Amino acid sequence: MQLEFKKIDKNNYEACVELTVHKEQEDFVAPNWWSLLEDKYEEGERYPLGIYDGETIIGFLMYTFYPADADYPLDSWWLERFMIDKAYQNKGYGKAALKKFLDYFQTSYGNIDLRLATEPENDVAIKLYENVGFAKTGEVAADEIVFHIKL
Repeated sequence: MQLEFKKIDKNNYEACVELTVHKEQEDFVAPNWWSLLEDKYEEGERYPLGIYDGETIIGFLMYTFYPADADYPLDSWWLERFMIDKAYQNKGYGKAALKKFLDYFQTSYGNIDLRLATEPENDVAIKLYENVGFAKTGEVAADEIVFHIKL
């Protein structure tokens, strides 16, 4: 396993959009095409990245910076999307990619807070996030459970 992250651009966006999850997971993560549209048209600094094993795209993540506003009084970084294609699930890619991303993020931004949110029924993701050090905050955002890690 040789994981690396590559920016999503005109050379790989089609492969990114073709990544899918299992049918029973579709309610837990937005399609990648939607995330790419958000990157182009929504407010906030978004950073969409392909998760690669060598030359093969096996997943997608997007992290985002939100300045403080009325909804959330602090500047905050969020891991807004994280998915592994159904063909590569249950092979250790999710945990390895998440750990590698946390190292990448800390190297890029320092020892700061990172948040994410997930559906309360997404037991697999909750277990993964807690396993790598995220903890529930007690907050709810858009009906999702908020997790936090201090890097």
